[in-house]
Amino acid sequence: MNTSPLVERIQDSTPSSAKTIGLMLLESGKINAQDAERVIKLQKEENLRFGEAAVKLGLVQDADIQHMLARQFDYPYLSPGEGGFSKDLVAAYDPFSPQVESLRALRSQLMLRWFDDKRRVLTLTGANPGDGTSYLVANLGIVFSQLGERTLLIDANLRTPQLHTYFNLDNKAGLSDILAERATLAALTRIPQFVDLSVLTAGTQPPNPAELLARGNLGDLITLLSRHYDVILIDTPPAEQSADFQAVSANAGGALISVRKNRTRLNEVAAIKDMLAAAGAEVVGAVINTH
Repeated sequence: MNTSPLVERIQDSTPSSAKTIGLMLLESGKINAQDAERVIKLQKEENLRFGEAAVKLGLVQDADIQHMLARQFDYPYLSPGEGGFSKDLVAAYDPFSPQVESLRALRSQLMLRWFDDKRRVLTLTGANPGDGTSYLVANLGIVFSQLGERTLLIDANLRTPQLHTYFNLDNKAGLSDILAERATLAALTRIPQFVDLSVLTAGTQPPNPAELLARGNLGDLITLLSRHYDVILIDTPPAEQSADFQAVSANAGGALISVRKNRTRLNEVAAIKDMLAAAGAEVVGAVINTH
């Protein structure tokens, strides 16, 4: 394959890798050909790495270099505004923040305590609207994807769905449509900005969400999807709104309770735990959400 002299010079001026930082900066438009020549010159004069020289010249910022390094190590994240997703996707836009470190710690606990070859599905629920289950599902999905797990997010909140807003997705066809046999698995959307992340939105708002979720084909659908994904996270309505979360969690097998700091009461958490147990779902734990 023919390469330009500039590309060859960038390749020669940096340690070998699948794709050098210099080439990625050039391809992403962060620097132009003239900038690259200046960087190579300074790099040789002061024995710097390409990224260090580019930062020293003021052509890029440290954040840009971190972004490119993440791509090299198959740990992609996004620059602010990139992808057009919600800014609340902190795992995508601010992966080195304390919030995301907490999400990674939660991911580790779930890998140890729940997910394995047989248990691949987990619901998230809370007591009240605003307890942050959609936020947790969306961001946990990203950090599981960054680990290389084949990850699927399902919005089973058929009353007030939120998951599609995080990923800027059309919500015309989704879970409700599949359960009503109005759509196929083509309703799943692959999110190409991440390693292996797909989303199934809630879909058309049905007049009978409780009955729709209680049908046997929800379990069949979850079983089918479990053959193709390592991790399936399901967002459910809060307990205050309905008992929908019980039907979904019963089919998933396990549930994680989202607790809002300084807001959710202990008796509410205890009530949810009892309802989940009555439905035959194991409570994996509870997580305090400060978002």
